[in-house]
Amino acid sequence: MKVFVTGGAGYIGSTVVSELIKRGDEAIVFDNLYQGHREAVHPEATFIEGDLADKQLVEDVLSQHQPDGIMHFASHTLVGESMKKPFLYLRDNVVNGLNLMESAVELGIKKFILSSTANLFGLPKEMPIDQNAPVHPGSPYGESKYILERFLHWMDQIYGMRYAALRYFNACGAVSATHGEDHDPETHLIPIVLQVALGQREKVFIYGDDYDSPDGTCVRDYVHILDLAQAHLLALDALSEGSRTYNLGNGTGFSVKEVIETAREVTGHPIPAEASPRRPGDPGVLVAGSEKIRKELGWQPQYSSLKAIIESAWEWHKANPEGFAVQGSMFKVQS
Repeated sequence: MKVFVTGGAGYIGSTVVSELIKRGDEAIVFDNLYQGHREAVHPEATFIEGDLADKQLVEDVLSQHQPDGIMHFASHTLVGESMKKPFLYLRDNVVNGLNLMESAVELGIKKFILSSTANLFGLPKEMPIDQNAPVHPGSPYGESKYILERFLHWMDQIYGMRYAALRYFNACGAVSATHGEDHDPETHLIPIVLQVALGQREKVFIYGDDYDSPDGTCVRDYVHILDLAQAHLLALDALSEGSRTYNLGNGTGFSVKEVIETAREVTGHPIPAEASPRRPGDPGVLVAGSEKIRKELGWQPQYSSLKAIIESAWEWHKANPEGFAVQGSMFKVQS
């Protein structure tokens, strides 16, 4: 299969591209490198630097390569930033996604995978969170993803475009010492904790220690990047049987203090931590109910252990403290 991957130079997108190529598929990566890294793109992928805001370019590239399907990762993704810059998210994420869908419709592309988010569920009342739980987006970022999900519903109804909306919980871990997470700014807990172990930060801040959880800190569901990638491949293969929506998580939550303590064990570093006030809108517990994709597609996370997840991340960060900028990755990009 030939797959057009937007945001394919990013953390999740580049991992999925590698897994596509590993199983014999062809990948065309389209990325503006706003947050992605050319060094992260597999050498056997075709790389095109471009922006989804340029609809004519999108049409030209799709017309040239004639992919069988699309995986859409390109997006602004920071919840906090979306609360400060709502138009950036409600405009760019939505309009760019619509540009892509419209171009796909015009060219008869019938398969579409959307990188969605658990932020659709805001402050859920029940755990674990089933994909049929009421949708109340927790931010403009979550709202932008939900709008795209609704657009895809109509693309299916009107044009027969089969889609999968994959709602991630906390993506984490690394593929290897040469392929991992590199964000600027970094907002994810595990890499922040490991930056303290590397001496790049003085300490980690715990935002709230008075939640209704076993140790008072927030509990989150962490899903390894390779497990996410496998879910994308399974969903892509299943689209011939119809559109679908899945939550992707391990189904087990770990608290902030558990993450810090496990990182101390893995790194051998004390990792100083300081309690701080809660952040507005942070739910105490977010755990995914992923039974649907497990039952329908046989998806089974291989990295359910928090220690294994952090060990893989530590291997990457320890070998590449400055990320792809210095390391260069094992991947040499072809243009």
